[in-house]
Amino acid sequence: MEHLVSPSLLAADFTNLENEVTMINRSEADWLHLDIMDGVFVPNISFGFPVIKAIKKVAAKPLDVHLMIIDPDRYLNLFSEVGANNLTVQYEACNHLNRTVTEIRNLGMKAGVAINPHTPVSLLKNILPYIDLVLVMTVNPGFGGQLFIKESYNKITELRKMIDAGNYNVLIEVDGGIDTSNALKLIESGVNVLVAGSSVFSSKDPEGTIRKLKRLI
Repeated sequence: MEHLVSPSLLAADFTNLENEVTMINRSEADWLHLDIMDGVFVPNISFGFPVIKAIKKVAAKPLDVHLMIIDPDRYLNLFSEVGANNLTVQYEACNHLNRTVTEIRNLGMKAGVAINPHTPVSLLKNILPYIDLVLVMTVNPGFGGQLFIKESYNKITELRKMIDAGNYNVLIEVDGGIDTSNALKLIESGVNVLVAGSSVFSSKDPEGTIRKLKRLI
């Protein structure tokens, strides 16, 4: 399959959010990535349900929502109600991961599991049959603009082998330090979805950058 591009709105101009979402609508992006942070699981706070609900009214792309919060089970139903299409939870934040991802799917969303840079992909072996995507964090989560952790390539290659060996229908998504300099190598390593924040929204031509990430030209 062709790879997907999911620009991360965390890096957008929040004083001009409607226009930023409209730009994504015009672009060749496939999804719109939303990072939800609680200031506890990660040392930052992003945005909550009123903002997501407003974004959904404008967005023409599916909302790809990543929860970097503790006890995400409390809010699964609310994320479904405000329009999340994909809902990804952190492996490190879930005490009963199988139950969490099952509920996400029951609510009509695609279920994802994210892992931090220090978390080995081998821990995902038994959850792969129950999810739709794995989000490999290629920076330590919490803030945009960080440098890509190069050891992530080995994790992605290992994860791709696990998914292929089990013949699972699971996408590999990456987030953190993604730009046109490393996108091709990531795809060649087995990635299906590129999340890009600063490299898109700090660009002089965000739509052009998305096009380059999509077409790898």
